[in-house]
Amino acid sequence: MGKKVNIMSYLYCIGLAIVAIGFCCPMFKLGPIESNGFKFINFDNSGFVTIGALLIFVGAIAGIVAQFVKQLSGLKLIFLLVSIAGGIILVVGFLTNGGIYKAIGKGFIKHAVVGFYLVIAGWVVALIGAFKK
Repeated sequence: MGKKVNIMSYLYCIGLAIVAIGFCCPMFKLGPIESNGFKFINFDNSGFVTIGALLIFVGAIAGIVAQFVKQLSGLKLIFLLVSIAGGIILVVGFLTNGGIYKAIGKGFIKHAVVGFYLVIAGWVVALIGAFKK
């Protein structure tokens, strides 16, 4: 028969794919306004929110690529940690910026929708996949 596939070896990649999908889905809702991760990227007024959003998405995509490129396989955990650090920076940006970001930051979990929860679940799955051999 064919080669037996171990699902644990792909759990890291599946988790980061869930992070990337969650980033594209609506993450926060404040009244009638729903915003996915790309809405937080603003190069005109870049700050903590822009940096955090970029790190979440770029870290997830780089981690997926590292799963399939042998030369980058040693950096997989670093890419996951970059994505998680981006989430922490995004939260700090919500709490320090004004306007809509401050409103989201005050009731952070209250305003979270499906994309936020997908990102968190993806990080957990990717962490399990990274440490489970």
